Amino acid sequence: MAIKKVLVVDDSPTEVHLLRQMLSKNGFAVSSASSGEEAIVKARAEKPDLILMDVVMPGMSGFETTRSITRDPQTTGIPVIICTTKGQETDKAWGLRQGAKDYIVKPVTEAVLMEKIKAL
Repeated sequence: MAIKKVLVVDDSPTEVHLLRQMLSKNGFAVSSASSGEEAIVKARAEKPDLILMDVVMPGMSGFETTRSITRDPQTTGIPVIICTTKGQETDKAWGLRQGAKDYIVKPVTEAVLMEKIKAL
């Protein structure tokens, strides 16, 4: 599947801006959500080709949101890559168990991000 549309989920406007710049420069259409709840609504409505998910957010955590999106029949086919500052192996293992396809520890570099997207 060719990835064209990416939904960036992060409560930090700075992180959203940085990821949007990296993705736009590489030809991706980018939308964003600042909470897990908003991400679920946008994932159902926009059907992005990929979701980049922060973990630490107010309300639903990125882990909860990833689990909800990957188990919802309407959005189960959308791959999720978790992008977070939580770099422990246990965090990574838990994120993948929630349904994430991959896990990137912030700060995200453009090279790593593009490599992970190509690998999907």
